[in-house]
Amino acid sequence: MVPVLATETLPQGAMIESAQAPELSVVIPVYNEEDNLHRLYEKVVSSIDPLGKSWELLLIDDGSSDNSYSILQEISAADHRVKVIRFLRNFGQTAALSAGIDFADGEIIIPMDADLQNDPADVSRLLAKLDEGFDVVSGWRKERQDEFFTRLVPSWTANKMISVISGVPLHDYGCSLKAYRREVIKDVKLYGEMHRFVPIYATWMGAKVAEIPVTHHARQYGKSKYGLSRTFKVILDLVTVKFLSSYATKPIHIFGFIGLGCFVISVLGFAWMIYLKFFVTPPTSFIETPLPVLVAMFFMLGVQFILMGLLAEIMVRTYHESQDKRIYKVKSTLNVDPSTPSMAMDSIQPNSLVPPKRR
Repeated sequence: MVPVLATETLPQGAMIESAQAPELSVVIPVYNEEDNLHRLYEKVVSSIDPLGKSWELLLIDDGSSDNSYSILQEISAADHRVKVIRFLRNFGQTAALSAGIDFADGEIIIPMDADLQNDPADVSRLLAKLDEGFDVVSGWRKERQDEFFTRLVPSWTANKMISVISGVPLHDYGCSLKAYRREVIKDVKLYGEMHRFVPIYATWMGAKVAEIPVTHHARQYGKSKYGLSRTFKVILDLVTVKFLSSYATKPIHIFGFIGLGCFVISVLGFAWMIYLKFFVTPPTSFIETPLPVLVAMFFMLGVQFILMGLLAEIMVRTYHESQDKRIYKVKSTLNVDPSTPSMAMDSIQPNSLVPPKRR
């Protein structure tokens, strides 16, 4: 990779050039974190420089409405290891993480939060665990510094449910601080709140996943972007993940199973209706029970579910043969190499600082 030279005058030694891809890519979504960004950058540099590995820092401005982007411009101008991707609007943490992964060049990708609750000093411990032969190392905020009823209790409940349903026994799916080998995460498509489920995807694909306790600090600046409602969104996304893992390429199986179940209920209801009419004394007329309505309703539901399954089969085939599209739109970039794969650059708008690659 040949770095893009900026026009700004940089401090001596500030620009880092390398003919090879960096070993580490640190990916951090940013949304209205103006008070934390300088401290965040300093902590990342002081924690990762001593590791003796080449690295890059990708900061994704997820439609911030404060002064965050101006600060990101300052940081990226002073250090060309820092890449900035700016969204047109707020697309959410999952989209920001997906963009960071697409633009990352490192062999190991390390996401974390921008609110300084994650500690960059834990990166060395994540890497040490990866060196033991694991493909994914997930952080566990064992001593979490959050409000008990509004954050901790819902988190514990959701993590337990996710572990039971997915079969992947992790304590803390919500911790952003993780380490992934590039080949594990590059082809994962993220939607909704599904960034927290990447270890599940990786496990289902045969990757080795580990979990280690990491430091968790209380937020000092800014406001949390997460509320209690996020727990319900995560549960719904978990249902989606489970469905996609089992039936993404064979939706007729789940819709057909439900449809056949409705047919069975309809047949049983019809048989009971006949029994009451002709084999019971005194006989019960059809109009004296709700059975005829239930029989007709479940029969129609069965037909509808079967048809939905067939329609889903057609959609799945269309999806797998259609053009790959991103789930975000990038407004501009800083210090991003024009040779970035077109799969990521296609999402950049025409007025971006780095034009999309021509086909």
